[in-house]
Amino acid sequence: MSAPSAPPRTVICVGDVHGHITKLESLWSNLQSALPAGAFATALVIFLGDYNDRGPHTRGVLDFLLALPRRHPAQRLVFLCGNHDLAFAAFVGALPPPPDGSPFSATWEEYLHNEEHEGWFRGPGYEDMHVQGRRWGGVIKERWNPKKGLPYRGSIYDAQPTFESYGVAHGSPDLAMAMPEEHKRFLRDLVWIHEEVGIIFIVRIVSLHAKGIASSVFRLHAWQENVPIDTDEGQIICNLIAVHAGLEKSIDLNEQLRVLRTRDTRVPKVPMLSGRQDVWNTPKDLTGKRTIVVSGHHGQLHIDGLRFIIDEGGGYEDKPIAAIVFPSKTLIRSTEGTTSQD
Repeated sequence: MSAPSAPPRTVICVGDVHGHITKLESLWSNLQSALPAGAFATALVIFLGDYNDRGPHTRGVLDFLLALPRRHPAQRLVFLCGNHDLAFAAFVGALPPPPDGSPFSATWEEYLHNEEHEGWFRGPGYEDMHVQGRRWGGVIKERWNPKKGLPYRGSIYDAQPTFESYGVAHGSPDLAMAMPEEHKRFLRDLVWIHEEVGIIFIVRIVSLHAKGIASSVFRLHAWQENVPIDTDEGQIICNLIAVHAGLEKSIDLNEQLRVLRTRDTRVPKVPMLSGRQDVWNTPKDLTGKRTIVVSGHHGQLHIDGLRFIIDEGGGYEDKPIAAIVFPSKTLIRSTEGTTSQD
């Protein structure tokens, strides 16, 4: 009798946290309760970025995330960089330097027309700060955000609660000194993209001829992709790309992947981390290629084929943090209950 096949791997993608430690703790507890113990203990867990701003406890969120490898040593944990995280890192000097050695001030030019009304940071160290760090730590002149129907909290990024979680006033250059080194290291190490890609098996076929002479040929034998997903036609196996906002439909895919893989901080505003409509859908280059594209960022849930946007909360007090679990496509929230997407 053949041995039973192993269960499909479990992949969990967690939406934007935005400083809400209580919601994060509740979501984690709900995930642990909803999944079989073995599946949860060995899951690939991808956090989709935006750990700071809006909510009151960014410091507590980073402490929680940093403790996960110790608490769950068999899990594989991935922490993506969101647009808020990039800006936070830029302000505290934790952003990787541009690969060509250019100064961060070279990122300002394209957006200088916004400097005055966005109130960019001009305190100590601003002279070589990435444009997003200056925007993040600045003080916006308008007090009301008409797009969201809410007041701005300090800057265009709503960064004031992040400063306050470390015990300093909004815009204070003392933030970097107030942060534990491990928090800055966490920001510095965030990846801009995570890819689960297939494995090519090359098989050597050996033939023994009558005279005892062996010959061999190498053939592409199989293609094993890494993430299972349940569909109406049954379970299929897919590649997966996780990126905070999505992939641009109007930019060459290979160039986008280069920027993301190398964390090219020469780019003033990375569309794949901060875009909206242009990153909503799956790029044509991936159509029909069985590739899951999963993101957060957009402040809503959206599931269309293999395109998943998992950000139900958007960082706002009255909305939950959500996560999706593959292969079942089950949604689990920081509030009670789960939802199947079948």
